[in-house]
Amino acid sequence: MIIGELAKRGKVRVDTVRYYERDGLLFPAGRQLSGYRQYGDAELKRLRFIRRAKDLGFNLKEIRGLLTLRSDQDIARAKQAAQARLADIDRRIAELNFIRGGLHSLIEACPGHGRAEAGPFLNALNLESGS
Repeated sequence: MIIGELAKRGKVRVDTVRYYERDGLLFPAGRQLSGYRQYGDAELKRLRFIRRAKDLGFNLKEIRGLLTLRSDQDIARAKQAAQARLADIDRRIAELNFIRGGLHSLIEACPGHGRAEAGPFLNALNLESGS
């Protein structure tokens, strides 16, 4: 298959496939006589792996590491990578919940009328932080 078909079947853009090639994550199986890159099922499988890992929040460096895992003993490393990703997601969710709570409190305290600079939302944003 050519790059357009690979991209379509892998549910990414052609530019994404080219980027992954430049970054050393994906390699064409060969070239046609016309010079077009040729891809097979192995490249499609690898592209789908990369896309799914990205969907789970792994960055390209981490994905590169996951792609190198092959042996049975590497399963522990794969699990550690997944646990680290989950811990990062949990941390980000906690931060977002904290921000959500703060915004909710400010919205509830805002009367929704009057002078903007007198409102609790803008006043909170104008406060000097201790950092």
